[in-house]
Amino acid sequence: MYPAERHAAILDAARRQGGEVTVQQLGELLEVAPETVRRDLGALERRGLLRRRHGGAVLAERAPFESPLSLRGLAEAEERRAVAEAVAELLPAEGSILLDSGTMTLEVARSLAARRDTGALLVVTTSLPIAMLLTRHPRLTALLLPGRLRAVTQAVVGAATEQRLAELQVDAAVLGANGVTPGRGAFTTLPDEASVKERMLDAAGHRILAVLASKFDSPSLSRFATLDRFDTVVTDARLDAETAGRVADDGPELILAGEHPGDRSTTPPKGTPA
Repeated sequence: MYPAERHAAILDAARRQGGEVTVQQLGELLEVAPETVRRDLGALERRGLLRRRHGGAVLAERAPFESPLSLRGLAEAEERRAVAEAVAELLPAEGSILLDSGTMTLEVARSLAARRDTGALLVVTTSLPIAMLLTRHPRLTALLLPGRLRAVTQAVVGAATEQRLAELQVDAAVLGANGVTPGRGAFTTLPDEASVKERMLDAAGHRILAVLASKFDSPSLSRFATLDRFDTVVTDARLDAETAGRVADDGPELILAGEHPGDRSTTPPKGTPA
């Protein structure tokens, strides 16, 4: 049974039992070791779905379907910074790139702005906060795409955005995701966001997915790509070995960023000689 299947079974058991489950009960239900149950409870707690307590866990109130950008940036800040710095190392010093909207790509923009080797780099983005940030850095040129501005994400979407993206060709694109399920793909909240992300992938030479480990096997509404559409997936070192293996099976190179700059491990793309 995959972690996503166990997580769904744990949540279902908690709902059926008045919101509370124990490690012993879940071990018997899932036929797994207590250590596996505790690891699954930890993953569900990081996603805000459960609160762990001695011997088990209780259901937590569900987070909003789509949190404001300002709130999302407060959680998992160290892990996000490590991923962003690893992503920035993959991007060219000169040329053109696309940055998706979101707290992860905003952190990537900060890392780019801090680089000393950046030359004439054009950053095309759907994110108003990223465009505003980069206008303060003379070595970087920011281009905000046209479109309808969403208040929650502060990102542009719609037909005008997609039309402009269809006319572009850039060296690299960095995309975020609200959820990632190996074997199925990367997901976002709304179809409008998904359509823009699809066009971003079409426009890019090197395609990078930057996402926190807590987003894996976390459900969201709209799939915008299977993982084999990405050349590289960058996440933090909390990703468990089983999920990492499933990501690698989908084809992209997997980079696990550590807590300190430059501390990372890499799994080569599927089919690459060892």
